[in-house]
Amino acid sequence: MSDYAVTLPVPKDIYDRARLVAAGTAQSVEAVLLQQLQAAFMAPLPALPPDEQRELEALTHLSDEALWTLARDQMAQDKQARMHVLMEANSQGTLDETQRAELETLVVQGQRLQVRKGWDRNTARATLGRSLAVSAFPRYVPV
Repeated sequence: MSDYAVTLPVPKDIYDRARLVAAGTAQSVEAVLLQQLQAAFMAPLPALPPDEQRELEALTHLSDEALWTLARDQMAQDKQARMHVLMEANSQGTLDETQRAELETLVVQGQRLQVRKGWDRNTARATLGRSLAVSAFPRYVPV
């Protein structure tokens, strides 16, 4: 495992607490913070709804070509544009209930796409047996 040096501003209250723990356990502040980070990232990810989990599991049976196609998938331009308009209206506080429901639907669709694309990336890497270029997997960014 490789270690990476990271400079991270830590709020005073967190630093003070880490310092107290470090002093009480004869460890460095860095060791205490690293333990806390490790513990935070060891927690299991929240479970997906069953239909989404089945969809992701089905991806393991796809061909390399199909995985590449899914990896490049993006939300349709018209949906991205509509979501952008609705997000602007939401930030201005001018959405009605119908528009709010439409925005929520579009956001959920975008999130599902991102989950699938992230899972596709990992599945494709495992299936193809090599590291894939990140540029092959464009991120969803609203227009």
